[in-house]
Amino acid sequence: MPSPDDTMRAVEEETPVILSARRMAWMRFRSNPAALIGGFMVISVILAAIFAPLIAPYPEAAGNTIDFANRHAAPSAENFAGTDKVGRDIFSRVIFGFRVSLLLVIGVLGIAVPVGAALGLAAGYFGGRTELLITGFTNVMLAIPPLVIALAVGSILTPTLVNAMIAIALLWWTWHARLVYRVAKSVAAEDFVEAARLAGASHWHVLTREILPNCIAVISVKTTLDAAFVILFGATLSFLGLGVRPPTPDLGSMVADGRQFLPEMWWGVFFPALGIFYATLGFNLLGDGLRDMFDVEV
Repeated sequence: MPSPDDTMRAVEEETPVILSARRMAWMRFRSNPAALIGGFMVISVILAAIFAPLIAPYPEAAGNTIDFANRHAAPSAENFAGTDKVGRDIFSRVIFGFRVSLLLVIGVLGIAVPVGAALGLAAGYFGGRTELLITGFTNVMLAIPPLVIALAVGSILTPTLVNAMIAIALLWWTWHARLVYRVAKSVAAEDFVEAARLAGASHWHVLTREILPNCIAVISVKTTLDAAFVILFGATLSFLGLGVRPPTPDLGSMVADGRQFLPEMWWGVFFPALGIFYATLGFNLLGDGLRDMFDVEV
């Protein structure tokens, strides 16, 4: 006859383990190698941007340093990625270029995400004329190519990092507004939202405590994926001469400067372009991993 301890042990072994939704989501993310690689790449870019003066072998290359005796030096042990047309270390400038790219991401998405989310929530929750007005205006803005409006703003204003943020953010909020509107409209029809209304909850409470938490997952995924596009978009503006002004290191302007000396001085284009590729790929892989983790569509 089995002892009480043996019986309890058998019951525990046969009892299924019930995991929380949060733990299951984390397990899905952890089991995705591409997501982990993307997370590592994003963290490395962020750390490189924060600690650029400590990581860059020649931090003075981010400024007005000129060394014509070392101009267009090929990649070597002293200059891992070679030097540019005035002798500045390209690898150091790429590291500092990550700082400009991340500042652009923070500035653009810091404007676009709150504005788009607020408009999407209002349209999805209130409906009626509010919905028609917001969705109609959003659709009109979506019809305008982002690069066209960015070029127009960039050509009118002085090319600076702040103006580049404004030029990109002017249309970027539309994608978040449309996405949050779709989710908010679906959530607003749920029973728990109706119960909160009947209980006398204010519109602010329903929007921020009932509907918004259900939009956080899609907002997080969309923001992560958008970071890659903002980096690429900002590099495009800089390549066209509408980004930050020299001597501030910017990956797009570095590619534009280096292309003048192709194909002999290939490193002037290859390493800045590799930096753009590395940062955008990292955010894309991380965003895809978060999408699988939260099991949402954006």
